[in-house]
Amino acid sequence: MNNLQKRNVVLSLFMLALSISAMAAPPKREYYEVKIYHVKDKTQEATVESYLKDAYVPAAHRAGIKDVGVFKPVPSDTMSGKLIYVLTPISSLDQLVALPKTLEKDAKYLAAGKDYIDAPFKNPPYTRIETTILQAFTTMPVHAKPNLKSAKNERVYEMRSYEGHTEKIHQNKVKMFNDGGEVPLFVRLNFNAVFYGEVIAGSHQPNLMYMTTFENKADRDAHWKSFSDDAEWNKLKVNPEFQNNVSKNTSFYMYPTEYSDL
Repeated sequence: MNNLQKRNVVLSLFMLALSISAMAAPPKREYYEVKIYHVKDKTQEATVESYLKDAYVPAAHRAGIKDVGVFKPVPSDTMSGKLIYVLTPISSLDQLVALPKTLEKDAKYLAAGKDYIDAPFKNPPYTRIETTILQAFTTMPVHAKPNLKSAKNERVYEMRSYEGHTEKIHQNKVKMFNDGGEVPLFVRLNFNAVFYGEVIAGSHQPNLMYMTTFENKADRDAHWKSFSDDAEWNKLKVNPEFQNNVSKNTSFYMYPTEYSDL
């Protein structure tokens, strides 16, 4: 083997090592901004939806945010017509802080969202916005688009919030998901999760939140039945290490709007 051949072999091995290293490195844990718009009537609801559809979602795409989820409570929910949920996955907290300034410089965003952005004092577009910031779990460091075939308005997206009575016990529940095997269990049972995240800023802490998705309510009920009957879950839930680690469990049922990316 001559020197050129040796050099090519060394270079090939080096490139192979780099490829293996890149494949082995897990993705960085992303962050999630969950905004809940509180609206009082159809006029406010229409204003916020028009802003999200025509201004915010396209501008977020231009800012490098590929997927934005916009959801509304299912029709049977008492909060139907009163809430609009917006899920924005972000790569870093720096991106979160920079996003408002980025939007302010986007002429298309300012024009498309004018009615919302420049709403008069006596005609606000919403009553309040509630915001929660989360960091993705280590076992699912980036979000995923659900693999569903039903019409969007038939789907049921379930976002759950698990609160703990102390920070320490909250971390125990997070460990139950990551190390105890709860996330892999959801994967095996095909719950089509969009994200799992630890709340780092919000009105209900300490807590974690996650979103699973289903074709419809019957599909949702069937999945949870399979979960409750699963031998692995029934073993995990009685594990002494993971007892009494949720003080409050809240579920929010919603469906994606037609312009939602998720």
